[in-house]
This record gives sequence, C-alpha cells and structure tokens, in this order.
Amino acid sequence: MYSKTFIPYGGYYSTPFIRWQGSLQNEHPVELGANTARKWLEAKKIDAKLFEYLILGKTVGQKYDFYAAPWAAALMGATEIPGLQVPQACSTSATCLNQAALGIETGMYNNAFCLMTDRTSNGPHTIWPSPANPGGVVTSENWTIDNFNNDPWGGIPMVETAEAVVRDSGGITKEDCDRVTLRRYEQYQDALANDREFQKRYMFAVEYKKNKKETASLEEDDGITATTKEGLAKLKPVVEGGVHSFGTQTHPADGNCGVIMTTKEKAQELSSDKSIEIQVLSYGYARAPKGRMAAAGVPAARMALEKAGIDINNVKSVKTHNPFVANDLYLAKEMNIDVMKINNYGCSLIYGHPQAPTGGRGVIEMIEELVTLGGGYGLFTGCAGGDTGAALVIKVS
Repeated sequence: MYSKTFIPYGGYYSTPFIRWQGSLQNEHPVELGANTARKWLEAKKIDAKLFEYLILGKTVGQKYDFYAAPWAAALMGATEIPGLQVPQACSTSATCLNQAALGIETGMYNNAFCLMTDRTSNGPHTIWPSPANPGGVVTSENWTIDNFNNDPWGGIPMVETAEAVVRDSGGITKEDCDRVTLRRYEQYQDALANDREFQKRYMFAVEYKKNKKETASLEEDDGITATTKEGLAKLKPVVEGGVHSFGTQTHPADGNCGVIMTTKEKAQELSSDKSIEIQVLSYGYARAPKGRMAAAGVPAARMALEKAGIDINNVKSVKTHNPFVANDLYLAKEMNIDVMKINNYGCSLIYGHPQAPTGGRGVIEMIEELVTLGGGYGLFTGCAGGDTGAALVIKVS
C-alpha cells in the first residue's frame, strides 16, 4: 500500500480521442503529446522544470523511438530531465502511474510527470531481415493490424480471447452484450450533458496540422458511433457462434493524456481546489490463462484491492478498460457488482482505444466522478495484450 504518492486536483488532462485514420492520423505521437502537455502546463502556470523525471507511455512504434522519452521531456520544456518509456499494451497508463509512484515512495524523486500518447493510425510497416528465407525474402509486420489479429502465445485474435472467456464463464449472450453496450453509450451521454460539463473538467484541446500552413483544434471526441437497441440487434457476431458484434467492441483511436504525480505537500500546493486530496493507494497486476485476455482485469483488481486493504464493497467508482463488453460482464459476475453501475461517464468501449492513454483517461474520469460523489475509493482495472491486466486503487478525500 502506497502512502506518499498524490495527484493534485486538476493536475491531469486528456485530449479528445479521435477515431483512427481521422484528424490526428499524420501527427507524430511524441511531438503531439509533448507539445500538448507543454501547452497544458503553460495554461496551468506550472513550470515544466518542476519535474525530476518523465514516465512516457507509448506502445505503437514511431520514428525516433530510440530517443522518445528524453525527446518528449525536452519538448515539454523539461530540458534537463531523463525519462523512461513504458510500452505495456493496454495497461500502459496504469503501469506508468505505478512506476511514478514507486519513485516517489522510495524517495528517488518527488515530482514526476506521466505522459501517455499513441497513434494507432497509419501504424508502422516493419521489415525484418530473414536470410534463411528463399532468396533472402524479408519478413514483414503491419504493427497495428497484425498484433490486433494474432497473439503469438495465445495464437488467436484479441476478439477470440473475449469469446473464450464468454464460453468459460457461461450464460453471457449477445443480448447481454447489446444491453450493456447501450448502457455504456447512455453513460457517455451523461458526460456530454450541460454542454459537456463533466468532460470540460479534464479535457484539453489538441492542436494538429490540417496542412502545411494551417492548424486546427479539436475539443471533443471524434468518431463516436451513435448506438441504439435496434441498431445493435441487427449486427451479427464477428466470430461464428460468438456474442460480440462490431458494435460491442471498441475501435482504435489517437490521443494523449498527462498526470502529475507528487508528494502530499506539493499536490496541495498545485491543486486547483485545496479541499480535495487524491492519493494513489495500490497497484495490481495479473496474467490470465492462455488466450483469456478479457479475464485478466479481475485478478489484477483483486490484488490492488487487497494491497489497499479494502474490498469491492468499499469502492464508489469502478472504471474499466473494456475493449470487449464481455470484460465488464465477466468482472461484474466474478466480483458480484452491478454491471450497469460501473463506467459512469464513459469508457474505451465507446470513445475508443488509443492504447497508452486509454487507462489514463479512465483514471482521470474516475477521479472526477469521485469528486462529484463527495470522495471515496475508486478502482480502475483492465486487460492488456498477452493475457495480462493491471489495476489501480485511488482514494479521493
């Protein structure tokens, strides 16, 4: 259980998430993320030189990756600090926040910035030398498509890991998936109410290049699919005999987010509301059985709750990374919670999945929900590529 790591209230942001091959498809994620973080820090009147270390979360390979973390720190304005790059698939954000917390708890540093950024659009096409092939023909990989469609250990596409968990758990139907997905869409609409009042607490506009001479700004998510009961019912399962249609799984996206991690005293100083305290309590991780990625969020959640010294009944807000709606149905069944009451205000199932920043946005939304509820414990959990998962418990006072 952590005791020294805090987040200032308002010490975080997320850009809108933009469906892949959209407005952000040509932006370098390191440049875009670092420049957005710099503008956000300037708007908050926070000097980037405050930070002693940068934790950069990024999963999709891009040009100049060799220099990604220190390059990002310099672009942010923190020209004198090093950084660490964390690529851990969908659990990248949770692990970045945990890595920063480890440094603060051990006294390695007092002030860290976690920047999570990715662009799934225009994923790299990698060529690998293969001299043993006839004529030395190279082996190629489309980073995004090939990795979504095949886990080299599990041997199946990601959607089939969710279908495997459905078969194992029993009783989950396509109608269940449609019903919960519609609820998630309705919860997202709550975040848009009153002129996006909830989202405006944390969302920061992202600027991109429309062409060589013109820039534009994006203030809202782009690429959300309007969802109805009738529309979901018409969609057939992607896998024969399965329960997930294209309507009940997430879509790839582009975006970034940032979180300040610091001591209790500094968090109080930087907070936009000094009556609110946000403490990081614990981290959990897990490895599910082979080919059962969608189940991994449950043991990760249990570990994080145990380390925090609480159980699920103490938790006021649960947020998940749910690339497939079966993730939530399985979690709710295993932990005996109401599937319709988690993921208030939005989740990756609806607004998309840019990989590294997805969990960060979930944690940020969880914090803001807890503030509206007058404080309490929050649990974030989710699966990640390779049958793994990660979770965080945060307390808002």
